[in-house]
Amino acid sequence: MLTLPSISGLKAFEASCRYLSFNQAAEELNVTPGAVSRQIQSLEDFLGKALFHRHHKRIELTAVGRQYLAEISLPLEKISAASNRLRSEPRRNVISICAYPTFAIRWLIPRWAALYEAFPDLDIQLTTSLNPADFDEQGFDISIDVMADGSERKGYQIDKLLEVDTYPVCSPEIANRITSVDDLANFNLLHESPRPTDWPRWCAEAGITHLDPNRGMNFESANMALHAAIEGLGIAIGIDVLVADDIAKGRLVKLFDVTRRSKFPFQLVSQHRRAEHPKLQSLRQWLLDQARSGP
Repeated sequence: MLTLPSISGLKAFEASCRYLSFNQAAEELNVTPGAVSRQIQSLEDFLGKALFHRHHKRIELTAVGRQYLAEISLPLEKISAASNRLRSEPRRNVISICAYPTFAIRWLIPRWAALYEAFPDLDIQLTTSLNPADFDEQGFDISIDVMADGSERKGYQIDKLLEVDTYPVCSPEIANRITSVDDLANFNLLHESPRPTDWPRWCAEAGITHLDPNRGMNFESANMALHAAIEGLGIAIGIDVLVADDIAKGRLVKLFDVTRRSKFPFQLVSQHRRAEHPKLQSLRQWLLDQARSGP
C-alpha cells in the first residue's frame, strides 16, 4: 500500500523550494500565501519533520527539507512528464452517440454499465438532442433517431432498433379508478411537446370519438410527462420500450388493450464511411442485440 502525502502539499513544497518564498510559490500556483503555508504545514505534520526554517521575511530549507527535495524531485518530474505526454496524445477509441433525451434516460442509461463492461477500451460519449444528429457538423459516430420504417439515406447505414408502440399509462392509484375508456374524461391527459399527436392518434386507433384528445397538460419532454403520470397528475401516452421498467416495478400501469404501432420506429444510424470500423461495428451490433433481448 502506498503512503503518500497530498499532491497539493507536494506542489506547494516544490514551488516554495524553487523560490524560497511562500508568496512567489502562491503566485505560481494561483492560491494565497496563507494557503501555501497551510499546505506546507500539513505536509510537515504528515512527515513529522520541519522542512523550512521560517524567518521574518524569508524561508530556508532545513537539512531534512533539502534531503526530501532531492529524493522527490526526480519522481515528481517523471510523474509530470508522463501526465503531460498522455494529455497531449490524441484520444483513441472514442465513439460518440447522439440520442433523444428520454430515450437516453430510459433505455440507454440503464444499459450503460453493461455497455462499459462489454467495451472497456472505448471512450463512449453520449449527447442528447431533440433534433436529428448532424454527423458532419458535430462528428457523431452513431445516432438513434425516430425515422420512417424502411428509411434509406445515401451514405448512411440505417437499421431498425426498436418499434415505437404507444398506449396510455398512469399511476396505480388512477388505474384503480378507471374501468372503461369513458373514464378518461375524468382525468388530465398529459402531452409532450416533441410528440403532440400521440393522444389524437391513439384515440383514433381505439375508435374513441367522444373525447377531446388535445385537452390536458403539456410538458416539454416525454420524460417529464411520464414523471407527471407517476406522480398521479394524469394519464400519459407511453412508448412501450421506454415505460416497460416503470410498469414492471409498479410505478406505471398500462391502460386498455389497444396499442398503436407508429410507422416511425427508433432507428440506428451511422455513416457508411465509419460503419465498417471494427469497434463501431461491434458497438452497433451490441445495441441491436440489446434491443432484441427485450427489457
